[in-house]
Amino acid sequence: MSQSGSTDGPEVVGPLVRPRRLRTTPAMRRMVAETAVAPHQLVLPVFVREGLAEPRPISSMPGVVQHSRDSLLRAVAEAAELGLGGVMLFGVPTDEHKDATGTQALDPTGILNRAINDVVAEVGDALVVMSDLCLDEFTDHGHCGVLTPDGRVDNDRTLELYAAMALAQADAGVDMVGPSGMMDGQVRVVRDALDHAGHTDVSVLAYSAKYASAFFGPFREAVGSSLEGDRRTYQQDPANAREGVREALLDVEQGADVVMVKPALAYLDVVRRVRDAVDVPVAAYNISGEYAMVEAAAAHGWIDREAAILETLTSIHRAGADVILTYWAAEAARLRR
Repeated sequence: MSQSGSTDGPEVVGPLVRPRRLRTTPAMRRMVAETAVAPHQLVLPVFVREGLAEPRPISSMPGVVQHSRDSLLRAVAEAAELGLGGVMLFGVPTDEHKDATGTQALDPTGILNRAINDVVAEVGDALVVMSDLCLDEFTDHGHCGVLTPDGRVDNDRTLELYAAMALAQADAGVDMVGPSGMMDGQVRVVRDALDHAGHTDVSVLAYSAKYASAFFGPFREAVGSSLEGDRRTYQQDPANAREGVREALLDVEQGADVVMVKPALAYLDVVRRVRDAVDVPVAAYNISGEYAMVEAAAAHGWIDREAAILETLTSIHRAGADVILTYWAAEAARLRR
């Protein structure tokens, strides 16, 4: 006995808590996992380019292509078979069909509106068919709206075109439009236009917190962007998180059915803040530069590619995203099987 009256040896103060017991096997880890990304939560962004006979690889996004109209249908049929939640369509016109006001975005025979019609005919209700509602792919200057004579984006003139573009996409059969240009008031204008035209069932995915990010670089190749300069006068400052929440709340007030944060990985804190602030579903876009970083590192053998894909998507869901737009959507669904 020691002078204090205790026996020799370690003092027992209660059972030792061992969290590691729940990590012992893959089955155990799977059973107690707090976060799991399901295929129905994933949306595949797809690019369809006017005039292509075969898919065209995008050099800065290995494994991603600009689709022809035929290859697009094969891609969306696979997405439906895998149980994905939806597809987001981006139309890429030829340079000769671009102009200062993005006329082809409103044309029923334009590449995006034809693609919407094709995809809806192919997959029906098996996928949510979404479409990007922005002018940047269709303008010869590459900005998301029409310009004033001194080169600034004219917010209110652009809203008029967004309303017309929403109607063109709704007439083509889209389920959900995604106004992404970050014009003030864009959700209200689009919602009002759809409702007044009788398209009350077409929903709105608002790009609410879209930041002027350095990670958009590969996307500009994907859509054949004509942009010179940047979009910092209308996309959000990467330094501002509270502003992202404010934009999301405004969009909900104006009629957004879903709000989105874009990019995802560098803005996981914003995803969480928005999720805590709104009572509608929250989406996050795992964008081209985030995709390219993982693909480049994996190509050099620096990381385990499949594990990095799943970890990336899990982190976005864990931060609060209900829906994830990702170029890995089809592959992630196969990995989860």
